[in-house]
Amino acid sequence: MTAPLSFQITARSGEARRGLLTTPNGVVETPAFMPVATFGAVRGLDAGDLVALGAQIALTNTFHLHERPGEDVIARAGGLHAFTGWRGPWLTDSGGYQVTSLADRATIDDDGVTFASPLDGRRRLLSPEGAVRIQEALGSDIAMVLDECLPIEDGDSTRAERALERSLRWAERALASRARPQQALFGIAQGGADRALRRRAGRALAALPFDGYAHGGLGLGETPERRLELVAEAQAELPAAAPRYLMGIGKPADIVNAIALGVDLFDCVVPTRHARHGLLYTAAGTLAIRNARYREDFAPVDADCDCRACAQHSRAYLRHLFAAGEALGARLATLHNLRFYLRLLARARAAISAGALHALRDELSALGDARIV
Repeated sequence: MTAPLSFQITARSGEARRGLLTTPNGVVETPAFMPVATFGAVRGLDAGDLVALGAQIALTNTFHLHERPGEDVIARAGGLHAFTGWRGPWLTDSGGYQVTSLADRATIDDDGVTFASPLDGRRRLLSPEGAVRIQEALGSDIAMVLDECLPIEDGDSTRAERALERSLRWAERALASRARPQQALFGIAQGGADRALRRRAGRALAALPFDGYAHGGLGLGETPERRLELVAEAQAELPAAAPRYLMGIGKPADIVNAIALGVDLFDCVVPTRHARHGLLYTAAGTLAIRNARYREDFAPVDADCDCRACAQHSRAYLRHLFAAGEALGARLATLHNLRFYLRLLARARAAISAGALHALRDELSALGDARIV
């Protein structure tokens, strides 16, 4: 059987690596950032916008698409690519995090996650096999296994160990249930805040024939320093030739620090969520566009940025749009922030090839994610 994807490492700088991830619907240069299209769309943008921004791969939410319009509707439309108009690679999550965090009265046992639908209140079961079946119907290029995700601050190592063991059993069941050979399937390392459990997760997953591997259950309360330690533990056991994905992280410095450990794929809602609240990333820090100081500031958001917002509009105009409640303000801010992230990942790829990733890390560390200008 032909592998559903291939991964070629083309350059290294320490543990960091640059590569080419080839999927049925396109080649992704890694490290890469995946814009989050929760309901099959990045809010306010269309597929053409993503192409223009330089996105290579996008992520969508299995749970929300299962709830509406339903994977059967999307399958009849021809799958995610035809339904959404985004023809590049799609990665779908398993839905496990959403059913435990968004749905009421979720219970978890070896069968899966039983939850009350937030739409109609009906009780439903999401099993490891069901998560794979839904993602196969959606037609994504990369699917994720169902896992049990605990808050880091839970602090119960016994509970974290039980969740890890269950996640590993679910991973084996997910592999056994695969029926769509052209779809890649990634395993997910759990283990809470316990370094030994994270290493054990990496070792156990490495023994299973996944197409790639992810770090899950992070960004939920741990410090950035602790997060890197936990990633490093699992990373030491994962197959070096396979792609690695840090789920739901993060801020620019978090991403570049994880790249230095050898992570290849990232997603996060931070750039689009911040954009909708008028927080724009720039080379000088995070710009709070609603501030009165920008009322007559006719400079672009970032003079070094080539996005549509910076090329055609001023800070004063964007501030006016937000003050007037115009939807265009959030759209332009979203275009800008995603372009910032995608350019950052392009810079990281170039830095790896040049053996200069440390300089980019130092730049972001000095800047700080929280600096508001």
